[in-house]
Amino acid sequence: MAAQSTGIQTLLEAEKEAAKIVQKARTYRTQKLKDARSEAAKEIEELKSKQEDEFNNFKKEYEGSQSSSQSQVEKETQEKLKTINEAFDKNNAKVVEKLLERVTQTKAELHRNLQKV
Repeated sequence: MAAQSTGIQTLLEAEKEAAKIVQKARTYRTQKLKDARSEAAKEIEELKSKQEDEFNNFKKEYEGSQSSSQSQVEKETQEKLKTINEAFDKNNAKVVEKLLERVTQTKAELHRNLQKV
C-alpha cells in the first residue's frame, strides 16, 4: 500500500507541477499580449505623429504660396484700378465735352424712312 501511496503522491505532485507550468504559460502569454498591444499602440502613435508632421509641413508650404499668390493678385488689381482711374481722370472732360457737342449739334432733317410727299 505504501507503494501505491507513493505512486499516487508522485502523480499528485506531477499534477501540481503541471498546473504550475500551465499557470506560468498563461501568465507569460498574457504578459506577451499586453506587451504586444502596448508596442502596437506605441508604433501607431509614432506613425500618427509622423503623418501629422508631414501634413503640417505640406499645409505650411502651400498656405504660404496661397497667401503670396493672393497678395500678388491684390497688387495687380490695385495697379489696374489705378490705371483705369487715371484714364478716367484724363479723359473725363473730353468725353463730357464731346457728348455736349453732339447733343447741341442737331440737324433738323426728316428720318430716312419717312417718304417725301
